[in-house]
Amino acid sequence: MRVIANNLANVGTTAYKRDRANFATLAYQDARVAGQQSSSETAYATGLNLGTGVGVQSTTRIETQGEMQTTGNALDVGIEGDGYFQVQMPGGQIGYTRAGNFTRSAEGNLVTAQGYAVQPAITIPEGASGISISADGTVSANIAGQTEATTLGQITIASFSNPGGLKAIGDNFLVETGASGQAQVGAAGEAGRGHLRQGSLEASNVNVVQELVDMIECQRAYEINSKMISAVDEMLKNANQTL
Repeated sequence: MRVIANNLANVGTTAYKRDRANFATLAYQDARVAGQQSSSETAYATGLNLGTGVGVQSTTRIETQGEMQTTGNALDVGIEGDGYFQVQMPGGQIGYTRAGNFTRSAEGNLVTAQGYAVQPAITIPEGASGISISADGTVSANIAGQTEATTLGQITIASFSNPGGLKAIGDNFLVETGASGQAQVGAAGEAGRGHLRQGSLEASNVNVVQELVDMIECQRAYEINSKMISAVDEMLKNANQTL
């Protein structure tokens, strides 16, 4: 329920990827092992294994593409396909995000809403107009006194061999772990990386209807398990009274 609630809470979060809870059976008690002798000449064809319940094994981030929503803002950038923007966080750590709702700092640097600088650093001069970000991440703008657009830098994209291994730390940021592998950085559109779309943002990939169905299913499963516990208690009570 916590996983479902978090998904529903982030239905409007830019580029949010929904989580899924994975379950695994707990230890089994072997009352009889398959193949055990049933007589001097025969063996049991099947065993008697009693399960002890279930536990949450892990959570998986579903990396499907969210819908691209047009904003018209020149500094909004969406990724169509695989990859993450790189951001320098406090302390020098590199964070990764698909939320491309960037802005310009007082110094002209391209930064996130939190003020963290996009990597590699892009500086937009004061008075620049006609800012353009191409599909491969090249940033250019019209500078006063120049007839042609000036290239200001290039936004590169990071990809991972196992993006599901990235650790979520909040504020739409992920960080590298041993399970994710090292970041492979390059231009957008190369080596399987996605393309960039200026003036658009990727929406959350949460399907509200599906999450509500999952919530109802989770509630019913909890109710059934509660009734099962009550039924077992009642049966044990009757057995004790009878004996």
